[in-house]
Amino acid sequence: MELTEEIARKFASIALGHVAQEYPNKLDHVLANDTDAQSPRDLHPVFFGSFDWHSCVHSWWTLLTLRRLFPDMPEAREIEILAEVSFTEEKLAEELAYLNRPTSRGFERPYGWGWLLYLHHEAARHQDRDWGNKLEPLAHAFADRFRLYLPILTYPITVGTHGNTAFSLVLAREWGEKRDPELLEAIDEWSRPAFAAKSDYSGWEPGGDEFLSPVLIASLLMSRVMEPAIFAKWFGDLILDNCWIERECHPVTVSDRSDGKIAHLDGLNLSRAWCLRGIDRVLGQNAASPLIQDRAQSHLSSAMPHVAGDYMGEHWLASFALLALLQGA
Repeated sequence: MELTEEIARKFASIALGHVAQEYPNKLDHVLANDTDAQSPRDLHPVFFGSFDWHSCVHSWWTLLTLRRLFPDMPEAREIEILAEVSFTEEKLAEELAYLNRPTSRGFERPYGWGWLLYLHHEAARHQDRDWGNKLEPLAHAFADRFRLYLPILTYPITVGTHGNTAFSLVLAREWGEKRDPELLEAIDEWSRPAFAAKSDYSGWEPGGDEFLSPVLIASLLMSRVMEPAIFAKWFGDLILDNCWIERECHPVTVSDRSDGKIAHLDGLNLSRAWCLRGIDRVLGQNAASPLIQDRAQSHLSSAMPHVAGDYMGEHWLASFALLALLQGA
């Protein structure tokens, strides 16, 4: 399955319908005093839509990515207009001021941190606009937080939800590759002792509300940290030799897409496809390739029909579908 203009337009339509729409019951901030009891739009003039802050951030990543890849699709102009009125110095300064509050130390850590860096990484590719320059101060603020956080994070967080460490580091690492060697080194130096000694995985996944596979997202991170030959041996010891992929890694069932937690499982199917495709590219052709590619495709095919349909999934799933489709390009 590939990213086509038809799919791109579907994703763009979904994301455009949410990034500028304030969700009425959203409350994703710490109330330090009465002045904090404001609407999301007042507190976050850029990232107030899509149910929560981080979903709005990665919906914007989706929109800018699609605008770059399909500049002639009708939605591209709508994306440009909305980005121009959203990514202003004044509004982004308010986002930064919110982040700099004493009570915001853990705000969106680490999931939203990684996505904001990834958004800036994409925005900087649009050289006909200054979106990257305007987002840069906010991006560097989150990069600074990663540098402060990793030295005190004694153990990786391996849940299949927003707290997962490896997921945010995959995004942050790509942001830092060409612009922040200090962060890149910090991520790699932290990741090796956190994951390199792991082997013979037998975790109890999937969990009932997970959108990430703990073992596959850690593997995707290590595929970028380790040299390819070292990674191939490590990955074999982890989940190939014990037949975990063959035995356990099948598309999961989503029983109720109107339930925000259970709807996470569509995201698990998409993120597994993304991870498997990325890992397969690093491993190259080998005996495990047909199995890895088959599992990636089955997960992607299982989830793609459900990217739209219910708000609980619709406000975020297109981003994960796009990650998977781009990884296979």
